[in-house]
Amino acid sequence: MRVKAVDGRVTFPQDAPFDVEGMLAQPLTARVATPGPVVRPVWYLWEASAFWVFIGPWSRLLHQLPGEPAFDLVVDVCDVHDGTVRQIRAHGRGFVEPFDVSRARRKLVRYLGPDESRWDPRFSLAGDTEARGLRLARLAPEVMSLHDMSFRPSVRGTAPGGGPQR
Repeated sequence: MRVKAVDGRVTFPQDAPFDVEGMLAQPLTARVATPGPVVRPVWYLWEASAFWVFIGPWSRLLHQLPGEPAFDLVVDVCDVHDGTVRQIRAHGRGFVEPFDVSRARRKLVRYLGPDESRWDPRFSLAGDTEARGLRLARLAPEVMSLHDMSFRPSVRGTAPGGGPQR
């Protein structure tokens, strides 16, 4: 199923093949591809019809997006034990945005939990984020495709290769 953004907003239809918003709310890893091609895994926040990704001095996206904003992104799940195979693909344009600490916190809480004192220091939101060069990439899809390729497992309780599940 293809879904196009209208006026910059993505609305998933009632007859979508699965709960898209629910899947995008999970702390999954997406893969972003940009011209080059360059593919990178990212943590993301799906909010305001866009994928939000941290960028900064370490990230090629900081310099790449202003001149080459095209991106493709995929978020997927595959569980061979219960047969769930779902994929969300997005194509659109990326933009460098100022760092928004509250948006960044919402993203990190999904992946690291609510207790910031337990987070690895690399993810600290304290201090001057501007001086640290932190930014957000807003990856705004123009088109998204939703695919449910789930299947009925042939043998339950058996791991791939024939051994018992752990």
